Amino acid sequence: MSKKIRRILLWAIFIGGFSSLSLELIVMRQLSGFVGATAVTASIIIGVIMAFMSWGYYAGSVFPLAAKAVRRRVIKAFYFLALWAILAASYILIYLYFALFDYLGVKSTLVKSFIYCLALLSYPSYLFGQITSLLSRFLHKYNRNFTGKLMAVDTIGSVLGSLLSTLVLMPLLGVNYTIVVIICLCLSAALILQKSFDIYWALTIAVAGVLLNRSQLLYDLFAIVENNAVSTISVFEADEGKSKVMVLNGSAASKISQDDKLLFPYIQYIENNFLKTLPLQDKKHILILGAGGFTLGRNDDFNNYTYVDVDKALLPLSEKYFLNEKLGANKKFELQDANQFLKEDKTLYDLIVLDTYSSTRVIPQDLVTQEYFYRVKSHLKDGGIIVMNLISSPNFSDKFSMNLDNTLRSVFQTNLQRQVIGGFDPWQKGKLSNVIYVYYHHQNPARIYTINRNASFLDN
Repeated sequence: MSKKIRRILLWAIFIGGFSSLSLELIVMRQLSGFVGATAVTASIIIGVIMAFMSWGYYAGSVFPLAAKAVRRRVIKAFYFLALWAILAASYILIYLYFALFDYLGVKSTLVKSFIYCLALLSYPSYLFGQITSLLSRFLHKYNRNFTGKLMAVDTIGSVLGSLLSTLVLMPLLGVNYTIVVIICLCLSAALILQKSFDIYWALTIAVAGVLLNRSQLLYDLFAIVENNAVSTISVFEADEGKSKVMVLNGSAASKISQDDKLLFPYIQYIENNFLKTLPLQDKKHILILGAGGFTLGRNDDFNNYTYVDVDKALLPLSEKYFLNEKLGANKKFELQDANQFLKEDKTLYDLIVLDTYSSTRVIPQDLVTQEYFYRVKSHLKDGGIIVMNLISSPNFSDKFSMNLDNTLRSVFQTNLQRQVIGGFDPWQKGKLSNVIYVYYHHQNPARIYTINRNASFLDN
């Protein structure tokens, strides 16, 4: 076997490792707007991929090692991988898939995630495994000392696929064009393995990948202005042009309007009761965890605001497409995870607003823990207030709503108020609402009035 052929086969191994990890991360990112970025979703994706990749390893181990048969099989596999990357990762196709299941009345995110992975990730995973196994055996046949080098190349490809796709390609190109890069890499592997280039199929698949993942198409269909490694962001007009809405990862995150009555009800509640009532004697320090479109306190030029979020694109995109103006001098943006920010920040605040929960499917699991709420509480001044916007059942009709309430009350044991925004039917199960929890940081005497100990007249 010549050095040229060995290099070509090692390149194919590298592309297999790079593309498999990149596709896995792209799918996790794309699905997060539909089923949430939870450990459960990730476990389903990884479980299906590993199971079918193992099957591919076995299939490659029993495939005949005739050079022509191996070449044809690997070339065909790379063409199918390029095609399957389009089917499994393109936002528009994922949207249609979940729209169909919503139309059919399937509500379980676990069911939808599992069927999706089984239908669209099983075959490419099988092919990745088969390619690795086949080329490993083929190279080993000619050089038994090549196994270690081959495993190293495959691992390096996987590591670079993991790092470059999330740290370089998605931030610079967007998720949509990162998909195109993966498609082109798979096609390049197929083409260099061919003795004579069959450019027709490669061009057809590449053009289909570009057409389905064009930024302009995503903007025209979904008003998407950004789709990076963290967020898919849409901005569009509503209420006959009177309002503008920003959608983050499939959930309406912020709204501005000429008419305050058209704002999200929970935003009206927070603005009217906690921001517009701020005393003007001295400047207050306000922390907003979950920046959204930077609308909370938008018209307040007096008090100091700190907005915390994990997506650096939020500020420039909000200023350009949503707010149409720069943030005021009294407002700053901290690019950091909420938990990490609270660990490092030493500031005490007069008002803290938690607005990181945009829907039940996009709830960061580390932001509903007792430890997190203790951390938030520790940043409050005496007499300060914490306002928490949560999406839960107003009548405690599910375990999540009950356990979240239990968690909050374990931390904020006194002076905790619960306010359901809007009307609701207390007898109907399964309905979710914006539920505002408010904690007032005052010393509480913890006295209880009983029939034989009732000093209520002294407490007035």
